[in-house]
Amino acid sequence: MTKTAVIVVDLQKDYLTSGRFALEGIDQAIANAGTVIAAARAAGVAVFNIRHENPVGAPFFEPETDGARIIPAVAPADDETVITKNFPNSFRETGLNEALDAEGITDVVIVGAMSHMCIDATARAAADHGYAVTVVADACATRDAEFDGRVVPAADVHASFMSALAFAYAEVKKTADVRFG
Repeated sequence: MTKTAVIVVDLQKDYLTSGRFALEGIDQAIANAGTVIAAARAAGVAVFNIRHENPVGAPFFEPETDGARIIPAVAPADDETVITKNFPNSFRETGLNEALDAEGITDVVIVGAMSHMCIDATARAAADHGYAVTVVADACATRDAEFDGRVVPAADVHASFMSALAFAYAEVKKTADVRFG
């Protein structure tokens, strides 16, 4: 028997257009993540909230700053688990795997940011831990990246990482295709 949980990764204020590290498409990703979260809660599916903290002096997600706080539109419910991490992989040096195991979770649905960092690292780690993984592509956001002097547009970064995850690590869906229960 399968049991699903939603993992909400790093939907924090610094990623907003008004934040210190704005992401392209973040407003739509938040709206879609909110839809997934609401559907999960309505179906009695557990929601695990992940928030990232960087060291003091980092360009974003500094501890105890407003930018490190979870965006109110996707804020955890009072009874939901909130896990703070310090690495892109939400499983690394956190209690996420133990918390999922304690709930008997077999399948995870991942939403959040950034597609090419924490979503990618978390989805791959979840698969490596044996979870069936779904990534909701339109409930994730990223930003332009640079490599070898070339700027890679955010939409291309996002598409590349979603295609890589879909190849071997996750089922990649749109919000409208996510069902619980």
